[in-house]
Amino acid sequence: MPSKPGKRRLGREAAIQFLYSQELNERATDSLEDFWEVRPLRPEAQAFAEELIAGVQAHREAIDHVLDAHLENYRLERLTAVDRNVLRLAIYEILHRDDIPAPVAINEAVEIAKRFGATESSGFVNGLLDSIRKENLSSS
Repeated sequence: MPSKPGKRRLGREAAIQFLYSQELNERATDSLEDFWEVRPLRPEAQAFAEELIAGVQAHREAIDHVLDAHLENYRLERLTAVDRNVLRLAIYEILHRDDIPAPVAINEAVEIAKRFGATESSGFVNGLLDSIRKENLSSS
């Protein structure tokens, strides 16, 4: 019997779903309050998701720059919206969250990509994030 996902996994999944919905409908006026009405979470998972959403939104331009720089022979716009937002969230965690080790951020992103992405998403996400992790280590 599979174990229930923890509050951080649930928070990450909700954050990605919110970011995805906002990206697909940039004129959306849906607030987080509206989102939580249709996607309720335990308070601690919701608080974690809101931290992640705020962080990705605050650093999105820089995150996209890092992501674009690591895409070889590919453009950011060509990524699926799911993969793009899984990557954005993980890059935010790797670069801006000292409380989340990079291997944990990568593993979580891979697991979420397996659940929500295409068949090849998890391998793509893993390889790209590992190259970002290595570059971040060498520049530290």
